[in-house]
Amino acid sequence: MKHGIKGRKLQRKSGHRAALLRNLAAALIKHEQIMTTTPKAKELRPYVEKLITLAKRGGLSNRRLAMGRLGDDVQLRKLFDVLAERYAGREGGYTRIIKAGIRQSDAAPIAIIELVDRDVEAKGQDSGPVMNHDEDEYEAAA
Repeated sequence: MKHGIKGRKLQRKSGHRAALLRNLAAALIKHEQIMTTTPKAKELRPYVEKLITLAKRGGLSNRRLAMGRLGDDVQLRKLFDVLAERYAGREGGYTRIIKAGIRQSDAAPIAIIELVDRDVEAKGQDSGPVMNHDEDEYEAAA
């Protein structure tokens, strides 16, 4: 029986799988919409939703937990400063998965995973905001 077994292995070893989810989560937080395979999107959804819930609760311990799971300090700041405020009134369901057909090269099912109420301007940006340590303000990277 398969009791207590959850999650997909995605044909990767555990370390590679953890790194994959960490990188996909950082990309989703940065761009607020990414295209990936459907199984990866379905695995990413609870991972990101738990991160947003941690950000909504706030506090130093939740920030450290999120940093351990995300691994990107710029996206961590966006998560706690921008996304936590955006989803403060929402009780969950921060992401949506839209199926986008089949990839032609290997016939893999493709899906778009995006944050609901997303910022359309965030998609496709090459570099995130850079923290100016002199003035403690965000400025766009040139």
